[in-house]
Amino acid sequence: MELDKDFQKEQNELSRMMDDAYKKSQSVMYIGDRENSNTDSALVSTRRSLVYQQLNKNLYQKYFLTEEERIAHDEGYIYIHDMSARRDTMNCCLFDVAEVLRGGFEMGNIWYNEPKTLDVAFDVIGDIILSAAGQQYGGFTVPNVELLLEPYAEKSFARHRDKYMSLGISQQQAVEAAQKDLEKEMEQGFQGWEYKFNTVASSHGEYPFITLTAGTGTGRFARLASKTMFYVRGSGQGRKGHKKPVPFPKLVFLYDEKLHGAGGELEDVFEAAVSCSAKAMYPDWLSLTGEGYVPEMYQKYGKIVSPMGCRAFLSPWYERGGMYPADDQDTPVFMGRFNIGVVSLHLPMILAKAREEKRDFYEVLDGYLEMIRQIHLRTYEYLGEMRASNNPLAYCEGGFYGGHLKRHEKIAPLLKAATASFGITALEELQHLYNGCSLRQDGKFALEVMEYINKKVAVFKEEDGKLYAIYGTPAENLCGLQIKQFRQKYGVIQGVSDREYVSNSFHCHVTEKISPVEKQDAEKRFWDLFNGGKIQYVRYPISYNLEAIRTLVRRAMKMGYYEGVNLSLAYCEDCGYEQLQMDVCPACGSYNLTKIDRMNGYLSYSRVHGETRLNDAKMAEIAERKSM
Repeated sequence: MELDKDFQKEQNELSRMMDDAYKKSQSVMYIGDRENSNTDSALVSTRRSLVYQQLNKNLYQKYFLTEEERIAHDEGYIYIHDMSARRDTMNCCLFDVAEVLRGGFEMGNIWYNEPKTLDVAFDVIGDIILSAAGQQYGGFTVPNVELLLEPYAEKSFARHRDKYMSLGISQQQAVEAAQKDLEKEMEQGFQGWEYKFNTVASSHGEYPFITLTAGTGTGRFARLASKTMFYVRGSGQGRKGHKKPVPFPKLVFLYDEKLHGAGGELEDVFEAAVSCSAKAMYPDWLSLTGEGYVPEMYQKYGKIVSPMGCRAFLSPWYERGGMYPADDQDTPVFMGRFNIGVVSLHLPMILAKAREEKRDFYEVLDGYLEMIRQIHLRTYEYLGEMRASNNPLAYCEGGFYGGHLKRHEKIAPLLKAATASFGITALEELQHLYNGCSLRQDGKFALEVMEYINKKVAVFKEEDGKLYAIYGTPAENLCGLQIKQFRQKYGVIQGVSDREYVSNSFHCHVTEKISPVEKQDAEKRFWDLFNGGKIQYVRYPISYNLEAIRTLVRRAMKMGYYEGVNLSLAYCEDCGYEQLQMDVCPACGSYNLTKIDRMNGYLSYSRVHGETRLNDAKMAEIAERKSM
């Protein structure tokens, strides 16, 4: 009798899973999907991927999670990101393209020789990025792209120069002609990447979330690469009179005060990037010489910790000592490493639960922190059984640190250097629920909670020998889902669940009437408590004012920030008119607009030919922005 009940329960569960997949397929077909702004659910390939992802999520919940974990996720106390991928692959990474290229490599059972010219390097690197990024979720970062391209630019320049000299012209004329050819080659290469990365979707229906970091290369060809990248992005793509910037790849400027400050060797590169930010919002800006963890790694070891995707950062892993340096000579490694995923806490839900059950808040919080810990431990164990053949460029051709495995070998050895993240959303709403104050007005309780979580996760790290990190979650679809979950359990509470969205990580509320300088100062106290993922951004309602952007960026760099320039770009598809923040074209009256807004730590289309790819909650947040 008991076996019959178990069998029936199993059948009911499987039936529910199929019903969920069917409902998703119908919803995508007739309504579309706006959970992820980086997907176009009008495409057949994307629709198929979304249906598969729904089924994969159900399989993950049923066979990987405990009943207690499923309930915690479904009710909203925790959120397990990218469930459709967690059974298959890792998350964000810093991909070592140079190591893959060196000496040649195999991709798709075809051998590629290392490029001998810049134009070929652009083509091959583009193929590597699309292929490898399609085997993972989350951000795919190519660090220091100007240094990656530099040797191939040098080879191309030499080839052009030698070609002209063979025609009998003077060396000076040959050098000048070769330089012009190289500049054209560089410009066309970056344009090609922009077309490729914004039109070719990956196997899971997304345009790959690619980030390029640059800015510290001092050689003539590295400097040319950085300046050309910013010029191409600022110039935009499209037909004549209708050009606009593309959202991918995300660009990040690596700022060194000695190199980029007034009178610095690379001040011209900085100025090119400022001009680009004014037109395209990118690049975002990462301080290497201010205060905090990232500048410390750069100043002490000369190592750059580039962000993975919009905001994720790796904890240090040392060449000989692992989590801690073996001695004073040991150095950290960041290139080629990755994250295995994020599970986020919904802190207002946890505080509300503690009050309802008349329990100590930290006791309840401990339970969910331990729950996330166990999910991460199982993820490390599960992914470790994967074979290197599931991402050959990463695991066999050197894209990942230690990634020269045989195709049949398990990837467990590479996971030692991988981070796993404890995400945080809605710190603003937590403070408001605690005492009715915003982070700007108070924030002491929110700060206390974050200090507690940091200490607790540090203990987990010691006990488990895992690189746990604390991550300021960039809630996209989650910003609306968490409101629905909170209301279902605890109703509508002013300042907590009365809007259609929760706040992003540790940021002041977007409706705060606060100056950029005040916002930079207010969020500084939380900065070092989110070393696994963070970005600071302020709204620049200044209409292409280069001096204002220059001043605020340099201020942020002195504070050690990873800073985003936040405008709202709008373009009329009918007449080509462009300006900041318009909903109807003042030149021709058209509503056929394409608009680019900051989603969280990255840019996205909030309108495409008048239609939005963003969910309703995020659109509500964008409409109310004053300080972001």
